[in-house]
Amino acid sequence: MKIKPITLRLVLMNFLEFAVWGAYLTSLGRYLGNIGLGNQIKWFFAMQGIVSIFMPTLMGILADRKMEAQKVLSLCHGLAGIFMAGAGFYCMSAGDAVAFTPLFVLYSLSVAFFMPTIALVNSVSYNALTREGMDPVKDFPPIRVFGTVGFICSMLATNFVHIGGVAMQDSYTQLISSGILSLILCGYALTMPACPVNKAAGEQSFAEAFGLKAFSLFKNRQFAIFFIFSMLLGASLQITNGYANTFLGSFAADPSLANTFAVKNSNALIAISQASETLCILLIPFCMKKFGIKKVMLIAMFAWVFRFGFFGLGSPDFPGVLLFVLSCIVYGVAFDFFNISGSLYVEQNTTTDIRSSAQGLFMLMTNGLGATIGTLAAGAVVDACDVFNTPTNWPTAWYIFAGYAFVVGILFMILFKDPQKQKAA
Repeated sequence: MKIKPITLRLVLMNFLEFAVWGAYLTSLGRYLGNIGLGNQIKWFFAMQGIVSIFMPTLMGILADRKMEAQKVLSLCHGLAGIFMAGAGFYCMSAGDAVAFTPLFVLYSLSVAFFMPTIALVNSVSYNALTREGMDPVKDFPPIRVFGTVGFICSMLATNFVHIGGVAMQDSYTQLISSGILSLILCGYALTMPACPVNKAAGEQSFAEAFGLKAFSLFKNRQFAIFFIFSMLLGASLQITNGYANTFLGSFAADPSLANTFAVKNSNALIAISQASETLCILLIPFCMKKFGIKKVMLIAMFAWVFRFGFFGLGSPDFPGVLLFVLSCIVYGVAFDFFNISGSLYVEQNTTTDIRSSAQGLFMLMTNGLGATIGTLAAGAVVDACDVFNTPTNWPTAWYIFAGYAFVVGILFMILFKDPQKQKAA
């Protein structure tokens, strides 16, 4: 079967998009701990959620109403790259005296412009596929796989590459590499096919003029439930990003475990999670067709139970390390089955005039409100368990997270109606 040129172009765009994120997302907490900012980890990861409360929606409005989406994507990556590289260079110049405020401000400005790009890449991809007469539901997931490949490549580079004798996962160089990749994508995004802009003539309401019409989806009971549970499940998204590497590193205090692979190369171990994503994305078209959106999302929710539970039960030595591996494997199901299928659900059930805004709204609920609440709540749990002073309390924290995911899954199973069954009725 001949591969269309647009497919290869979208593959590269998705690869770069997630390579930008993978350069620091799972290793930032480790670096912050190294420079004495371990207690501030929750705020760095919560900031990704805070900016996602409004930035994806605002950039989606801009893409729907004022500027072609591929140009908005380029603008966002240009600014994100400048600020992230700036954060890295600040740390380099500060040496051992890195202060929280300047680093946090530069980092926050970067993620404020990066977070909208995840939804924008989806919109640009869907538009390009539709222009070529292709089916986004069928043809996008295999392309999106290469986004995860990009994330993995960045993670492994951050784990194994040493600059000045220091691994990137322990250094500010992870921030500089992320910034450089973002600037590359800034230029590449401009080569994507033009996306339509809805500059409708005539009288417009305030909601229509500013793209706020997407919020009218809450009037639909099923969409309201979908978005609420997007927020509740989104609370799980950043927990392991913020604390998994820190958790694995805590075993270094035990001399018998300090030199195990899971402790010394925790970023590489966590990369199994993203490798699992690449396989799970390919299962989405089959599972969507076979089980429907509700069952696919339920599978994701209960996968989070196992993701957290296996962390609580595992240990870096054999055979306990196998539970860490299993946790990473189920992560692919937990992450992809909700995020990708949820994005496709929005794509299939909204009109073109609010589609980018609706994707931004989905991002707001998951990576915005959900991730913010989840990260701060997780930080409170971690603090309550006093894991930094008593590392043996880590399992308790993971079991609490697993219990939360279980309750969310049960409630979703009761309240959300299967769209396919509703249509059939």
